[in-house]
Amino acid sequence: MEVLTFLGSGILTALEPINLMLIVIGVTVGLFIGAMPGLGSVNGVAILLPITFLVPPTSAIIFLAAIYYGAMYGGAISSITLGIPGASTAVATTFDGRPLALQGRASLALVTAALASFVGGTVATIFFSLFAPVLASVALNFGPPEIFALMLLAFATFIGLGGDDIPKTVFSICFGLVLATVGFDTISGEPRLVLFDISGFLRGIGFIVLAIGVYGIGEMLWTIEQTRGEITTTNPRMTFKGLVSDTREAVRRGWKGTWIGSLLGFFVGVLPAAGATPGSLMSYGVAKMVSRRPEEYGKGSPDGVAAPEAANNSASTGAMLPMLTLGIPGSPTTAILLGGMVIWGLTPGPRLFVDESELVWGLIGSFYVSNVVAVLINLSFIPLFVWMLRMPFTILAPMIFVLSIVGGFAASRSMHDLWLIVIFGIAAFFMRKFDYPLAPAVLAIVLGPIAEPTLRQSLLLSSGDPAIFFTRPIAGPITIIAIVLILLPAFKLLRRRRAVAES
Repeated sequence: MEVLTFLGSGILTALEPINLMLIVIGVTVGLFIGAMPGLGSVNGVAILLPITFLVPPTSAIIFLAAIYYGAMYGGAISSITLGIPGASTAVATTFDGRPLALQGRASLALVTAALASFVGGTVATIFFSLFAPVLASVALNFGPPEIFALMLLAFATFIGLGGDDIPKTVFSICFGLVLATVGFDTISGEPRLVLFDISGFLRGIGFIVLAIGVYGIGEMLWTIEQTRGEITTTNPRMTFKGLVSDTREAVRRGWKGTWIGSLLGFFVGVLPAAGATPGSLMSYGVAKMVSRRPEEYGKGSPDGVAAPEAANNSASTGAMLPMLTLGIPGSPTTAILLGGMVIWGLTPGPRLFVDESELVWGLIGSFYVSNVVAVLINLSFIPLFVWMLRMPFTILAPMIFVLSIVGGFAASRSMHDLWLIVIFGIAAFFMRKFDYPLAPAVLAIVLGPIAEPTLRQSLLLSSGDPAIFFTRPIAGPITIIAIVLILLPAFKLLRRRRAVAES
């Protein structure tokens, strides 16, 4: 009952005129920041952080959180309409969102993304309101072995993303893991895989560089090769009746992925240093595994759009929890928010809920308000996003190329990364041509930088004994489930071959 009282006062704080205005502005700005390839919530919040010193701390953190929320919604826009992930959190949305757009169903994909984001954000905020202290204590129990077990489970969920050709899928995963190791060794500090001693490789290969190359340049080249550029991506007409019809279809065909993403995304988001990107990728893999029609994934399944979009919004809220309760950022964006709170004279941690209850509950209340504002703004802009697709691909292709180059440069300001974007785009084109799945490679380069250091830290803790992954109460069950899931496709393949041989 006390929680409801605090929550009510927090929502009233969020609805104060100045805070409500900042929420609307923040969500709208975040929407377009998230849609711009290479920019993302991290850069958006960092760039706009100095502006917040003009308003009180409560209003400031509400404004930055609204930008964060809007960016989570906005990442789906360019993923669906252009095939370029607006941020790493929206890469999994590209897998099915872009095929839907190419089928003339961009409005269905955008409506599904908006509604799933709303549900994911709402579910996560409810969990945040009710169980913050309990969940924070659970997150503290996740050491390196538990984090690695979770990453192993994530790998297990997307072993099947490449279809029935398991060797090509495994090759794609290994290729992504190799790319993830480029740069300095996190334990010894020694440089690794620095090709031709080019200094740019010392920084490693940024995920957004790979994503823009593969899904921007690569997708553009593939579409041109398949269609000779003579296509229009979607039906230019957008009516209110069509929007209502798409909303019904999105609810009917995307509800399972929405709930999987909402629950799994929040849990992964709560874990320190995990964040929304692994949560969205894991949710996509799990949604495909439990689907009755997994063959539809990658070809334009609304469930494949709903799962990652619900997850990245749910995870973004979950990532706030360790920041506020423990002073440990759950994602790169919350690390910037943590820095802002310190500058404002606030000390995140267990005492924050007592010493600054108005700020904390005002922030939690703003989650509810921001979620409603974000879904309304997003739905109202869908006709504009669909209208953009009226252009023939012969005009759209140069725009995609320019956005990819500008987005890649904005993310790192490095010509080295621009060359990598072009190289990855060409490599992705040939991988698709020879039927190698791209998704596992992209997912591996996301999870590799988390999995490798936690694996090595775990083995250092156990003096090299791998039993540590099986004997700990949380890591053990997760590891066993992951191993079973990894071996499952091989068993299915052997059973299928045996059935063919017997017949």
